[in-house]
Amino acid sequence: MPLDGSLALVIQILAGISLAACCGLRAFLPPLVVGLATRFGALDLIFGGAVPLNEGFEWMASTPALVTFGVALFVEVLADKVPVIDHMLDVAQTVVRPLAGTVVVAASLEEVSPLAATVVGLIVGSTTAGGVHLAKAKVRVVSNMASVGFAAPFISVLEDITALLGSLISVFMAALAALFVLALAVFFWMFYRRMKRRQLPASPSP
Repeated sequence: MPLDGSLALVIQILAGISLAACCGLRAFLPPLVVGLATRFGALDLIFGGAVPLNEGFEWMASTPALVTFGVALFVEVLADKVPVIDHMLDVAQTVVRPLAGTVVVAASLEEVSPLAATVVGLIVGSTTAGGVHLAKAKVRVVSNMASVGFAAPFISVLEDITALLGSLISVFMAALAALFVLALAVFFWMFYRRMKRRQLPASPSP
């Protein structure tokens, strides 16, 4: 059943923000999920077609784009499992992940012109993806120091799962996207505080 225009726009914005947050974890996973869903017509089943691609971003469903996203994601996932290299990857993707966030937010705004969608993507998407990326990088540094790097692969797999589930929720259950973003923010905050406490030296006895 088609949604009212304003409600559809709200859902599209929530979905875009949630996808941008996932880009902060894995830059190429959300674009790949969106591209595949569009390619196989899955987006037409969502809330009566409430979250299809903006016409200026239909290239995301093209074969070259899907292949590029897939290969880049494969490299990103493998590199993120290796201590030191994961830190180098985070440095390199300080620009890539905000750009990916910009794209997924802009692509989610169907009823907006491509130019306006891009502007909104730059403001909302890049900020969201960049914020999650910085939080992720900080958590990874603290966890690597606390575990001498042994926790890196396990945390990386958890990030893979979170980014995948978040992307699927954003695409197929867009109305729940805000809850996912909130849960992700709470998780990062609690995990960072826990790792920080473990890293602090014990106070000397009087």
